[in-house]
Amino acid sequence: MPAPERGGMSSVLPPPCSRATGVGALPYTHPKEACDQVLATYPDIPYIPTLPNRGLLETIVFSDSSRLPGRRIEEGRMTVDRSRDLTRELEQVYLDFMEKNTTPYAITPEYASCFAEMSQRTFSGSLFLKCQVTGPVTLGMQVVDDQRRPVYYDDQFADVLAKMIALRARWAEKEMSGFSGVTKTLVMLNEPYLASLGSSVVPIRKELVTSGWEDISGMIDGGLGIHCCSNTDWEYVMELFPSVISFDAFSGAREFLLYLDKAVSYMEKGGIIAWGIIPSQPDLFSACSPDTFLERYRLIQKQVTGSCSEELFFRQSLITPTCGIQSADSGIAEEIMKAARTLSDRIREEHGGT
Repeated sequence: MPAPERGGMSSVLPPPCSRATGVGALPYTHPKEACDQVLATYPDIPYIPTLPNRGLLETIVFSDSSRLPGRRIEEGRMTVDRSRDLTRELEQVYLDFMEKNTTPYAITPEYASCFAEMSQRTFSGSLFLKCQVTGPVTLGMQVVDDQRRPVYYDDQFADVLAKMIALRARWAEKEMSGFSGVTKTLVMLNEPYLASLGSSVVPIRKELVTSGWEDISGMIDGGLGIHCCSNTDWEYVMELFPSVISFDAFSGAREFLLYLDKAVSYMEKGGIIAWGIIPSQPDLFSACSPDTFLERYRLIQKQVTGSCSEELFFRQSLITPTCGIQSADSGIAEEIMKAARTLSDRIREEHGGT
């Protein structure tokens, strides 16, 4: 089968001007309650949360595995059954990718209950609407075959996974574009396993990551971002030019800012950095005060604006929790969400708003 045409840089989104939004999971079990809270807290940049506490299929990796060739789920674990002939399933993903047939990759309520709930809401006045899918690296490193070997180490499977995720991301983008009032969309790839870039223990080949990124970005018309809550090769990630880079700035700002010149260049080209300044872990969050978060922000701001204008930093920044909020109860989760909004409001007020 001929190789598909590769994609390029992802779409540039409107500058968020240091607004706040959330990241991924919430601890609720009722979609309406979760969506109500998101829209109340982040009306400017709402996102479609996942609710892993509802069941296994809504957890990371499982949530985007419905079309995984050879999928087998037993006792809460997902593997690929290589004992059967997977040729037809693998070829079907390639065919769907070539034809941009996204229908079989639809996000159904048992895998993402809030997606259907958000489809009934109105987003007039929102800058863009965000959702997330599991990235192919993380999916491929978490799912193993009968030999307990991550399927990402099989080049063909790594290729198929990227195409499968591209189709799911494209379906999500098209659906979100049809929601009332939505003018721009952002699909985030949840890729914590990018932390393995450069690792000698759990190696990830950059050429496979790049190839997968190009498959996905070539399928997406709107924004496409990357969330990685662990340290990684940030220079490499910035050179992919995702619309948004989301990371744990509470614990990992120092490592990220080792690539300060690259980060400034990335923002100058229209890239957005989501600074995860509010800890999503309840124990870390409870040990901090609003002044702690502002202090962390000020340190980052001072370092970045030593190499660029304050206006550029303000314009191309987002304020978020560090990651999804799954381990907290709903009360603490709301406090964490509101802390990001409060910090954003203070930053924007001091800047004169926009």
